[in-house]
Amino acid sequence: MRTIALVTQKGGSGKSTIASSLAVAALEAGERVFIIDMDPQASLLRWFKERRENDIAVEAVAPGKLNAALTALEKSGVTLVIIDTAGSDNAASVAAMKAADLCLIPCRPNAFDLWASEATRKLVREMRKEYAFLLNQCPPAQQTARVEEGSKALEAMGGLITPLIGARVDYQEAARIGWGVTELNPSGMAAEETRKLWASIKRRMAKGATSKGRKAA
Repeated sequence: MRTIALVTQKGGSGKSTIASSLAVAALEAGERVFIIDMDPQASLLRWFKERRENDIAVEAVAPGKLNAALTALEKSGVTLVIIDTAGSDNAASVAAMKAADLCLIPCRPNAFDLWASEATRKLVREMRKEYAFLLNQCPPAQQTARVEEGSKALEAMGGLITPLIGARVDYQEAARIGWGVTELNPSGMAAEETRKLWASIKRRMAKGATSKGRKAA
């Protein structure tokens, strides 16, 4: 079982929206997916109620019970856990970072998000956790200079996972009705981005597992 935590110390970065569509894309690729909602806003619990399906379970878990929950999920046959956290440095975020195989740090291409991403990166590095930045809500092509600037800043801080995620209506609409973008518009640009994102994450986690295996040997 692999665990991904979406973490950042800046609100509004789109963690919950990414988590929901990423979970659906992973499900469609054959994973048994479980979402843990550690954000007090409980956006993914609301998404789950709107979904009205049992293919992806969503539950709120307290920080002190996270490790026990992950152990139980692995025993039950779940292959992927996605943890959503609040946009702050709190006990839930720290617990999620410690438990994750990969910390995914979403960031919009603006100065405030970039500064917050640096703070989050320092925290995950102190924990010696695998992490990757995800540039999210990128503006249209005519504003590529801002996106390129954001990409360079994140690359300088560490790994930037691809693809970049655009500011597309499909993400918000899919989240509103309890779907993922690959269900809402399977041939759309948002769906293509999300499938590629899951493929990139899967490769990164596989590489990380191989590296850990070599170190253990």
